[in-house]
Amino acid sequence: MAPTRILIADDHPLVRGALAQAVAGAVEGAEILQCGDLDGVTRELNAHSDIDLVLLDLTMPGVRGFSGLMYLRAEHPAVPVVIVSANEDRGVIRRCIDFGASGFIPKTTDIEAMRAAIRKVLAGEIWTPPDVDLTAPADKETADLVRRMASLTPQQVRVLMMVSAGLLNKQIAYELSVSEATVKAHVSAILTKLGVESRTQAVITAAKVEGLSLPGAAKA
Repeated sequence: MAPTRILIADDHPLVRGALAQAVAGAVEGAEILQCGDLDGVTRELNAHSDIDLVLLDLTMPGVRGFSGLMYLRAEHPAVPVVIVSANEDRGVIRRCIDFGASGFIPKTTDIEAMRAAIRKVLAGEIWTPPDVDLTAPADKETADLVRRMASLTPQQVRVLMMVSAGLLNKQIAYELSVSEATVKAHVSAILTKLGVESRTQAVITAAKVEGLSLPGAAKA
């Protein structure tokens, strides 16, 4: 049998090292891949179709709030993603699960608990800290926002991230190597799916979902 292949995505080498130690103790003979940004995650997933699990930080280059998780779930729906984050807000944890994460491990979790969490997710279950209630329904407004954001395609997620960062259509077209007309079509589709009428309203909607203040909102 092929070894279990796990990708660790975090921009801090020390954190990646600690997670690699946890993974090595959780899964005997696991093959551990590492990267420090969203582009690296995409490259590894495209190069290795048999990755069994991604451990993803919420904040690293190329990721804005839940955008990295949303992108991976849309682009690679068969690959489980566990968020490993310093953010321990219970609302954030719940939203990660709502967006399709298979688990959420706070970085303060001790190594044995991390190993148990990794094994549980690899067995097809969901793991969160014990005091997170996943049975309680989300409030109606939050559930609606999550549903609308989750309807975006991977490329639309990337365009929305760039719009949120204040990039113009021509800049987005250059970054994605597509025509400006294609970017305009993506932006139009984003507005329709989010039920808003302007780029600014789209950025505000994204910020509401993430519970974050996106620095590019004023420019959009």
